[in-house]
Amino acid sequence: MSRYSISQFVEDTQQRDRGEGLFELESDRMLEVNLNGELWIKTGAMVAYVGNVKFEREGILEKGVGRLLKKALTGEGTKLTRARGQGQVYLADSGKTVQILQLNNEAIVVNGNDLLAFETQIDWDIKMMRKVTAMVAGGLFNVRLQGTGHVAITTHFEPLTLICRAGQPIRTDPNATVAWSGNLQPEFKIEASLKSFFGRGSGESFQMEFNGDGFVVVQPFEEVAFQAGGAG
Repeated sequence: MSRYSISQFVEDTQQRDRGEGLFELESDRMLEVNLNGELWIKTGAMVAYVGNVKFEREGILEKGVGRLLKKALTGEGTKLTRARGQGQVYLADSGKTVQILQLNNEAIVVNGNDLLAFETQIDWDIKMMRKVTAMVAGGLFNVRLQGTGHVAITTHFEPLTLICRAGQPIRTDPNATVAWSGNLQPEFKIEASLKSFFGRGSGESFQMEFNGDGFVVVQPFEEVAFQAGGAG
């Protein structure tokens, strides 16, 4: 068989069942979901599916009026689609690297841009940051996930996880911050002396400060997050 033949290409790139369960990485940037029931996925992330699967946009009152108000305040927010049925669903997001997490009665907060999929039994809610203005390009809204089940998040390139300890705060660029442990409550800080080094996407040196015991996930990329509705 020729190295560059169509047959060889198909052999090298074809889907393979690895028997890993609900979530499987077909590649670093492609997630296979072996669906048998329901799943929340990021709207627009489905690239292919096989089987009897139906897709339904998140209902406007899916999480109640209170969450609807928060979503309105944070602009577009994370748009979710419910996948229901049996089959294989393939998810990707702009070529970003996919990370699979198994929550075991745990909580994690994920930047809304970086949430790819999660099981429906996991409780979720939009978390608005304090002291945030429309000037901040990232971190305007995040999604808190709590419970037991699978979660898939995405990062630009390979992530770095920093261990946070009480009394030793970590400061990060909001545009490069992907996720953090559910017990941490970051605050936004402004330090003019770091304007040229932190937060290149904003007019000021906005930083997220994490203080406590937990972890923070960052990526080697500054992502422009959703802006607040009506800004500008």
